[in-house]
Amino acid sequence: MITRLLVANRGEIARRVFRTCRSLGIETVAVFSDADAGSPHVAEADYAVRLRGAKPAETYLDIERIVAAGQAAGADAVHPGYGFLSENADFAQAVLDAGLVWVGPSPESIAAMGSKIEAKRLMGEAGVPVLPSLPAVVTEFPVTGFPVLVKASAGGGGRGMRVVRDPAELEREIASARRESEAAFGDGTVFVEPLLEGARHVEVQILADRHGTVWALGERECSIQRRHQKVVEECPSPGITQRVRDELCEAAVSAARTIGYVGAGTVEFLVKGDQVAFLEMNTRLQVEHPVTELVYGVDLVRLQIEVAEGLALPGSPPPPQGHAIEVRLYAEDGDYLPQTGVLRRFEVPGDVRVDSGVEAGSVVSAHYDAMLAKVIAHGSSRDEAVRKLTTALRRARIHGLTTNKDLLLSILTNRDFMTGDTHTGFLDEHEREPGHLDELAVLAAAIAQAAANRAAAPVLRSLPSGWRNVRSQPSRAVFDEAEVVYEPLPDGIELVHADPSRIVVERGGVRHTFEIAHYDGKVCVDSPSGSVELTPAPRLPEPVEQVAPGSLLAPMPGSVLRVEVEPGDRVAKGQAVLVLEAMKMEHQIAAPADGVVSGVHVEKGQQVEAGAVLAIIREGDS
Repeated sequence: MITRLLVANRGEIARRVFRTCRSLGIETVAVFSDADAGSPHVAEADYAVRLRGAKPAETYLDIERIVAAGQAAGADAVHPGYGFLSENADFAQAVLDAGLVWVGPSPESIAAMGSKIEAKRLMGEAGVPVLPSLPAVVTEFPVTGFPVLVKASAGGGGRGMRVVRDPAELEREIASARRESEAAFGDGTVFVEPLLEGARHVEVQILADRHGTVWALGERECSIQRRHQKVVEECPSPGITQRVRDELCEAAVSAARTIGYVGAGTVEFLVKGDQVAFLEMNTRLQVEHPVTELVYGVDLVRLQIEVAEGLALPGSPPPPQGHAIEVRLYAEDGDYLPQTGVLRRFEVPGDVRVDSGVEAGSVVSAHYDAMLAKVIAHGSSRDEAVRKLTTALRRARIHGLTTNKDLLLSILTNRDFMTGDTHTGFLDEHEREPGHLDELAVLAAAIAQAAANRAAAPVLRSLPSGWRNVRSQPSRAVFDEAEVVYEPLPDGIELVHADPSRIVVERGGVRHTFEIAHYDGKVCVDSPSGSVELTPAPRLPEPVEQVAPGSLLAPMPGSVLRVEVEPGDRVAKGQAVLVLEAMKMEHQIAAPADGVVSGVHVEKGQQVEAGAVLAIIREGDS
């Protein structure tokens, strides 16, 4: 019987496992890096062990320190979570060798299926359809058809994955994928396979015990992705036939039985029409497991623990009920670049499940993945789940960091998504429309700002803001994003209530309520229709440091992984100038135009802050 369990992970998944442990009466142990010392998962654990000596990005890959932490804290079991070492056979074996219970499949199963190359070979021999693949181990690659996909053999989450359409780019992209995979999973092995465009990404959740029972808990649709990372997942898939569904589940069970699999796992496929091709098997719990839990009414973490304790599963899983959809809420901008900083407020209301690794006051650093939370809705129908999720996101109060909330809302309200017409190229085919700035929200911000000024005034607080004996011009507020006159009010607008944190206005007989939050240099406006963040323009702007024309600025904090050019080099528009690494992902900084490199201001290994000048490109031929 497990009594004290260490989670060899961080953030959202650590908190998720702790929640189940509390319900089972199991004590919990957290491990943490220096950068995570103040994280919620550390505070929630019964015991916590700092993993000293390693760099923040490498802390959760240190097998020896994590096993030693479990022993020091008196743990009798280890749950790997997902990512990091969750699919590392050496880690599983080290846990077992230390006399601890491993809450996961055997090291032999991880070795067989944790390597995507080996998994495809085994599945092919078992008669499961697979895409042909080539291990990328030589400098000349016998690839005859493009486009292709370069993939990490270990791990997942989009890391170590590249789409290559130009044969001339293949060797460079393989090298980049190797580095990223090594940094994320401790294994730089990659391979190449054909890119099946327009296909759905569908996976089957399996669970197997030591007594020969294997469950297939239906399928999940995971097609909508950015940077090869899933953004929206749902159960069941809205776009496959029952025949294909049965084929997928049978193939997944066959895969598990082929290797004597025990524990929770996911078998992933590409589906295009009636064509099915095995992608990989993840020998761990998936990020998107909550949609399966809600549809099947199970706790997968509890079942993992019970299977690890030797308990037997019932002969068949419970029947599915309804539909569930999950979205991943990231701290990132419109170009999918991760954002760092302090999360000032984090509230997601409504009839939804929120699995988060953060809370108000959390610091999002450049060391780890930028996901803040998963928001999941369940309904009796897909339409109901979509409606609940859309409403919850619109009413969410997330202040301090730019997020992908607007992207998620644009997906959930897209006509093709509503009809279930999704595939892995969905975001490439559906350009996001520019966001509409709510004029009433800007007006509310201006009125609240004036109310805050009056409340803070040392004298004559009862006078209206900007009051004059003889009014010569209207009162206006200027933000970087918009400008608005708030006194007198625009025609047709009536002010019902005003204080620094709440504004109510009436237009056309309809009242609109806005909640206002003021931070240093920012005003956040929330309402049932959505959120707006505004930057008040200073009345007396401070001089700002000017940068030279053609300067390439760091879009985020990170480390310079590689410098591709030298001063005097000629570059073409789109050519790589240097590569930054942030949150274990590589980000290429490209030349904005044809020109000559007139200066390089950084070197390999250097840490840079957002906005730092990296290099200067002088446009033109001279």
